Amino acid sequence: MTILDDLTVTHAAPDLRRAADELRRLKEEVSRGPDPEATRRQHAKNKLTAHERLELLFDPDTFTEIEPLRRHRAVGFGLEDRKPHGDGVVIGWGLVHGRTVFAYAHDFRVFAGALGEAHAAKVHKVMDLAEAAGAPLVSLNDGAGARIQEGVTALAGYGGIFRRNVAASGVIPQISVMLGPCAGGAAYSPALTDFVFMVRETAQMFITGPDVVQAVTGEKITHNGLGGADVHATASGVCHFAYDDEAECLEDVRFLLSLLPSNNREMPPPVPGDDSPDRRTDALADLVPADPGRSYDIRGVIEEIVDDGEYFEVHEGWARNVVCALVRLDGHPVGIVANQPASLAGVLDIHASEKAARFVSTCDAFNIPLVTLVDVPGFLPGVDQEHNGIIRHGAKLLYAYCNATVPRISLVLRKAYGGAYIVMDSRSIGADLSFAWPTNEIAVMGAEGAANVIFRREIAASDDPEALRAQRIQEYKSELMHPYYAAERGLVDDVIEPGETRRVLIRSLAMLRAKKAEVPARKHGNVPT
Repeated sequence: MTILDDLTVTHAAPDLRRAADELRRLKEEVSRGPDPEATRRQHAKNKLTAHERLELLFDPDTFTEIEPLRRHRAVGFGLEDRKPHGDGVVIGWGLVHGRTVFAYAHDFRVFAGALGEAHAAKVHKVMDLAEAAGAPLVSLNDGAGARIQEGVTALAGYGGIFRRNVAASGVIPQISVMLGPCAGGAAYSPALTDFVFMVRETAQMFITGPDVVQAVTGEKITHNGLGGADVHATASGVCHFAYDDEAECLEDVRFLLSLLPSNNREMPPPVPGDDSPDRRTDALADLVPADPGRSYDIRGVIEEIVDDGEYFEVHEGWARNVVCALVRLDGHPVGIVANQPASLAGVLDIHASEKAARFVSTCDAFNIPLVTLVDVPGFLPGVDQEHNGIIRHGAKLLYAYCNATVPRISLVLRKAYGGAYIVMDSRSIGADLSFAWPTNEIAVMGAEGAANVIFRREIAASDDPEALRAQRIQEYKSELMHPYYAAERGLVDDVIEPGETRRVLIRSLAMLRAKKAEVPARKHGNVPT
């Protein structure tokens, strides 16, 4: 029997001070959980309790919990004898870096965090409040899915969550933090949110668990092998960020929130810094080889350009041939999309197109300007790519850029060939400004391939094919691929020195900060799938 049960049978004259003391003890009891042994088991798994997690997420002493005394009203299968307060989820709001953020956290100690009717009603409540207040929503997931004892009522609770996820999409930032199991239909809510964080070893996401997989397909696999953090961070792309422990994970959730606006009607918050907007970036001339065939790591370029060399890479382990990162330039948050020559020579393929398209759409939804660093030899050729839909997947990135109304700047570092050049936010699809370094090569294809197509017969009939091929390649380069060809035709706004890159980008973004974009009246576009 809890303190609240004692209160219901007490007939003494009411005393406000005594009642307040009893209320305080009751809430402390609720926070501690139903059983000290359950807390011990949670800690033994290297997992924090719901309240401990919320303490790490929010600024000290700012979290306000609501509905801590909620209980389920289900009967049957022994539920009528187990009615713990909170019903397995903690909801409320607090401050993160001084700004309001809403959150809900599953309490695995209560029904293994499984969702029932009352549990779902609490989650619906906090989601509605977050959207009404125009503030981000963070979900701390550690639950066993639907509460089987409550049957279809629990499933309907998930439906209400999914509907609210979609209604809030692009309106407020939604962040899912996976700190334990998330199976079946429960996995779809994180998939509908903007960012997914996972902790290695303790967090898993899958639609059907290992036992079902083995029964149906005969495949044997562990929980982490099927749906662990590294699987989703490198293979499926479901997870944006993976961590070794909860504290580090929640600290980066706080950092991400500092880069995002509270809602789609606000601009992302600027932060004053000491890195001069006029700082030269002469080191870029040494970081990027002039030879378009040589590899380098684009992250070194990003570090040199952005404030204090700090960037927050999204989907670092998935589709490594493109880099997507949130950075600051002169204190203002900016999204960077960059081809990565150190992986697959920086080509665009199915996964890279999906990754970049999602990032572009997210930045556009939350008023984060986009800078695109272009060094792309084209789309990845191959039967698998074609049969698996590189056309429609590549169209996702094209659609995302064309649909984006935030300030957009592209910079061609070296090569930009074919359709991939157009897709990487070229002037022709709506980039506000386009710049290039003096070693850029913007063309339909590389000179070698172009010469082989245009002069194929002439080269084949020559007495010295190799000498003639080299001659024709050089002619094609000098005629159509010299660094100023695109600038002469207005396809880039200026050719700039590498050392001027940071200054030019910051001044251009400052000018574009007041950009107003008119969009056509429509219900919504039909995004390629």
